[in-house]
Amino acid sequence: MIRPAGKPQQSQVAEARRRLTSGVAKPEFEYELLSMFVKNELGAILTIPLLAIIIALASMFWAQPGHALLWVGAVFLARSVQMRWFYDFRATPRAEVDIKRWKAQLVGVETFYGVTWAGIVLVGANPSEPMAHTFLFASLVVVLTIRLMFASTVMPIIYAGTIPITCALVLRFLLLNDPFYWAMASMAVGIHVYFIFLAKGLNATVMTMLEYKAEKDSLIAELEHATSISEEARRRAEEANVAKSRFLANMSHELRTPLNAILGFSEVMKTEMMGPMQNAMYLDYAGNIHSSGKHLLHVINEILDLSRIEAGKHELQEEATHLVDVVDECERLLKLKAESKALKLIEDFDENLPPIWADERALRQVCINLLGNAIKFTPPGGHITLGIRRGEDGGQILSVKDTGPGIPKEELPRVMQAFGQGSLAHTSAEGGSGLGLPIVRSLVELHGGTFELLSEIRRGTEAIVRLPKERVLQSVEPLQPLGEESHRSERPRSKLAVLRGRNRAA
Repeated sequence: MIRPAGKPQQSQVAEARRRLTSGVAKPEFEYELLSMFVKNELGAILTIPLLAIIIALASMFWAQPGHALLWVGAVFLARSVQMRWFYDFRATPRAEVDIKRWKAQLVGVETFYGVTWAGIVLVGANPSEPMAHTFLFASLVVVLTIRLMFASTVMPIIYAGTIPITCALVLRFLLLNDPFYWAMASMAVGIHVYFIFLAKGLNATVMTMLEYKAEKDSLIAELEHATSISEEARRRAEEANVAKSRFLANMSHELRTPLNAILGFSEVMKTEMMGPMQNAMYLDYAGNIHSSGKHLLHVINEILDLSRIEAGKHELQEEATHLVDVVDECERLLKLKAESKALKLIEDFDENLPPIWADERALRQVCINLLGNAIKFTPPGGHITLGIRRGEDGGQILSVKDTGPGIPKEELPRVMQAFGQGSLAHTSAEGGSGLGLPIVRSLVELHGGTFELLSEIRRGTEAIVRLPKERVLQSVEPLQPLGEESHRSERPRSKLAVLRGRNRAA
């Protein structure tokens, strides 16, 4: 099994989540916060200058035009300095950015920008113009709102850009020595505090968004890493499986060659074809060698069958077959073995079933494996029921039910795997390779069917093979002579497609 180096995945993800959601990780987002601020400012490069022009034009109603133009020039100069720093920041590679230095520079530039905006209070500073004070108050609200929208990602920049404006306006109202303007000054301070509170909320929202984004990116990176490891493990597992199948096939072929000689010579010795054997013990040994060789040959053949099926090289030799005939033949082959254990074979066949389109040899192997297992695991005096019936979906069902020890439910997946056997089977029956049921399931699935194993401890086991209705052949109508319509028919179809078409027509 391939394991990633370092900590386990769950601990890595948990550590990333803890790091990203804690306060310690927030400085890691300073670059993203500054980038968002710069992007907002560059996206609205003309908004603030246009607002300054509008305010300057409006102030000419009570102030001298020269003062207004001087103030607009100062704002434009500060804005130009800002833009130069913004473009420099965006052009600097991420790896070369000194966060602390750039943050201090941007705060300094913003302070200069805020001071130039605060200069509006000096334009037309005439106590006899209440309209000017009201306009300045409204302008303060607009500027604070805009700065709140653009600079909410970096709180020091908000402070640097808005506090000079508010302080200048409050100072102007206090110098008017009028309770009404004192109240407006207090309102200006309150509005500023309220906007700062909103900015902190927006800043916290942005920070949370960045944390979630960083956590998502970290989890995606972990997932991609895990996926790459999984893909590598899957690739190596497939290579190992192919190598295993190739090894088993080669070794099985190599083993069968000397095994055939062992079986042949042991049979000659057992049957005393070359003359009587004087030592009875040697004769018994020859019989043991022959029976053990036959068992080994059976195991080797099963390994070859399973390897061929897993490699996708097992081809079905399909033909019209009666399932009842196949089961009846298998029953005759194993009847003597069942009688040696005093087992009773019960037939529950539906004799009126139509033939099916299947590989007769494969079905015979399926039936022999299932019936052989039932005989092997059923204690003497028990009974085995062989059933063949029509399925609810129109297919056909083969079932083999015994009165053996049964299989615990938690062991059912194990016995369906190659070389897997149940615990009770080891103690109550003769040994086996554990390949019979996997071969049965694979052969049934090659026919498009399903295999199910039902078992209950001390009440026996039932193996159920379901073949789909597409393989059931109905009565076939006589072939029509070739005519004009036949010559215009589509391209020839396979034999199974023709039979399925007639099946649907019936």
